[in-house]
Amino acid sequence: MPITDWPADERPREKLLQRGPRALSDAELLAIFLRTGVQGKTAVDLARELLAEFGGLRPLLQADRRRFCRARGLGDAKYAQLQAVLEMGRRHLAEGLTRGATITDPQATRRFLSARLRDHAHEVFACLFLDTRHRVIAFEELFRGTIDGASVHPREVVRRALQHNAAALILAHNHPSGVAEPSEADRRITRRLQEALALVDVRVLDHVVVGEETVSFAERGWI
Repeated sequence: MPITDWPADERPREKLLQRGPRALSDAELLAIFLRTGVQGKTAVDLARELLAEFGGLRPLLQADRRRFCRARGLGDAKYAQLQAVLEMGRRHLAEGLTRGATITDPQATRRFLSARLRDHAHEVFACLFLDTRHRVIAFEELFRGTIDGASVHPREVVRRALQHNAAALILAHNHPSGVAEPSEADRRITRRLQEALALVDVRVLDHVVVGEETVSFAERGWI
């Protein structure tokens, strides 16, 4: 049965308009993106099939162009459309943390850091540099590593903080495994950075570890 023949409150588009996007399943959201199905399958049927094939929504969104376009019902046009949607989402999050914006919402900051770091295949260490009023000066990815680690050099972090004339900063790095729980090595390098930056009067406000979720050192009471 085509979706147009479904009851109005069961059609993904109408359901979204009536109840909001949070009310929809992954398959229903994907069906709206797909717009149409293929012969013998509605858009919802196709969406369910694709989610099963890729192993979920996030793996589908992260798929490279070759794998994405190889799937039934997809192709270059859908890939380009998806990349545009994802980039709009990243820019939307970044707008709240543009230069001069004051850090007032820890959750928004964590969402921004997650959007910037979560999908890297290798570990990346970054800093969000802030002025005396905790306004954003710059976000920089400073170190890149292997799949399970990045070498962090406190001297380089201090150098960049001085170049930006930063008064404070937020450290962040990702765990490509998806497990955000900080390691003992993460805690050690945080202490070293705090000590090095304290010598030039730069405060470390937090260290955020990004995986499937995020972990804040400040919320743990470690900073």
